[in-house]
Amino acid sequence: MATHEQAVSSAEQKAVVDYWTPERISALTQPASDNPPSSGPDGAPYTRHTLLPRTVGRLFFTDHDEDASCTATVVSSANHSTIVTAGHCVNNTNLIGEDNQWATNVLFVPGYRDGEAPYGKFVGRMGVVDATWLENDQQDSEKFGGYDQAFVVLNPNARGRSVQDAVGAAQKIGFDVPGSRPVSQFGYPRAASDPAREGLPEYTGERLAYCTGQAKEVIGTPEYPSAKGMWGTECVMGGGSSGGPRISAMDPKSGLGIVVGDNTEGSQLDTTGNSCDPWDPAPNCTRHLVGPQFTSTITKPLYERAQHRTR
Repeated sequence: MATHEQAVSSAEQKAVVDYWTPERISALTQPASDNPPSSGPDGAPYTRHTLLPRTVGRLFFTDHDEDASCTATVVSSANHSTIVTAGHCVNNTNLIGEDNQWATNVLFVPGYRDGEAPYGKFVGRMGVVDATWLENDQQDSEKFGGYDQAFVVLNPNARGRSVQDAVGAAQKIGFDVPGSRPVSQFGYPRAASDPAREGLPEYTGERLAYCTGQAKEVIGTPEYPSAKGMWGTECVMGGGSSGGPRISAMDPKSGLGIVVGDNTEGSQLDTTGNSCDPWDPAPNCTRHLVGPQFTSTITKPLYERAQHRTR
């Protein structure tokens, strides 16, 4: 396992909060379109009045000197300060798989909507990934895709409250849960693969979107290999939704369930789960948003390290 101190001192935390000006955040918001509202199980705005939006938020960071955003989720933890996200939102290489770096200026905003931070802003204190992820070369997804998961331990907000206490809720986390189940996946995408939904508020990074359906495992082919244990449902959410939760057994009234995996990549799959040609998919191919299923072998040690980190 690999850990990295992010912002520990008061001065370091203040610098991160000050870095994320409204202008910087606005620069990560995509233009709105004139497209009429359009939604379905493969992508829709999440508008239900449950605890779910409190537990999911937008994760801002700087990657190789470029500002970026992902999605992260508050999970129940001993320190009440732990979120789960994708590995590439915490540690990444450049586009050719070189110059591995840890993200800087890490800031989590739970319940983010239209630039507002209803529960405060939480600066990252420590990132946790599997050591194998540090070897990621951006080329061998079959080898590294299953390790694209991470945890971040957060500092308290300006009022001195931990993130779990501030939002008043947390999602459970599950390990070795069977993947072939109905799931809901959430994120703050800045794009949609469906042109009819491109530029709608839930695909500009400003509002929470979700997909729901039967999860399917990616079955790679010799030409398009895949890591084992990559699951997800049909979904049009694009960049920015990485790190968002894949939730099983979610109670529709409370909006709480079990986080069984995270969103990491889009994949064109046919009806049997075989990978399609991403540049020329067949008519029976549909876009799925997939990511690793959390396991006791890879995920649990990371979670335990994160949840027991104290100030």
